[in-house]
Amino acid sequence: MQIGPYQLDNNLLVAPMAGVTDRPFRQLCRSLGAGMAVSEMISSNSALRGTPKTVRRLDFAGEPGPISVQILGADPYTMAEAAKINVGHGAQIIDINMGCPAKKVCKVAAGSALLMNPPLVRQILEAVVQAVEVPVTLKIRTGWDQANRNGLEIAQIAEASGIAALAIHGRTRVCGYSGEAEYETIRSIKQHVRIPIIANGDIDSPEKAKKVLELTGADAIMIGRAAQGRPWIFREIAHYLESGEKHSAPQPEWIRDILLGHLENLYAFYGEFQGVRIARKHIAWYSKTQQGGALFRQRINTTDSAEKQMALITEFFDQLVKNKERAA
Repeated sequence: MQIGPYQLDNNLLVAPMAGVTDRPFRQLCRSLGAGMAVSEMISSNSALRGTPKTVRRLDFAGEPGPISVQILGADPYTMAEAAKINVGHGAQIIDINMGCPAKKVCKVAAGSALLMNPPLVRQILEAVVQAVEVPVTLKIRTGWDQANRNGLEIAQIAEASGIAALAIHGRTRVCGYSGEAEYETIRSIKQHVRIPIIANGDIDSPEKAKKVLELTGADAIMIGRAAQGRPWIFREIAHYLESGEKHSAPQPEWIRDILLGHLENLYAFYGEFQGVRIARKHIAWYSKTQQGGALFRQRINTTDSAEKQMALITEFFDQLVKNKERAA
């Protein structure tokens, strides 16, 4: 998979997810087999550029390249300015968000709401592409609603505007995250444009990854929610695509060490107070399929120190190891 001058390690990408794909999570996914990880979306609103949250999102220290930063907005000029500012902070690829279905985003005519206005889409894409010398990518949905799947029209505008690659979530804006993703529209788009196409939506296993690649003919796949609490899904998919065989299941002690390392990076990145609180959702995702996970989450969500959080995680997973040994 190549985006502009950047040859990726593979065709498995981490989808941008607000509140999830921060630097610690991106680094972890890359270390576990992802070829690229896109940042959380950064608003083009100039009033937000100096906020602690935005400044932190522009911290890419120690992160393997290429650095892909997603920007959000609905005005061509401010989007172009945001692109230039992010490149100045180290972005090597600019990704434009036209796929977010959140109401607070769509009510300001940004995200997937832009799919209703193809002329504005063209203006934004052309403005951003002309503003920076790095590759510009785009993420969209298949359309606004089922009666208005205009993904192909948007893809053709993107190609004509100089977009380097296009990621498509197989749902409309109205669908949100409900129902099942459909891949026929992605397949049709792939057949009508020459730029790389990245398929996204409901890819939650190695088998599904292979099926989606075959169904759509896409050049790559993008994984979001399935990587929450399971960042090793990328190595599992890579192994399956290469060998046709399933990777061995991760053992409790290995998951424990991955989680503890993830939390250490969260504490270092956010500080202990905020890091402990952000860690809670990740701990919930890691433990949701483990025996006794519900009771464990009740206990750990009441603690507010990094030391106690780490101790409870160690205790929980060590008990899983003992249970496994007894059952063997």
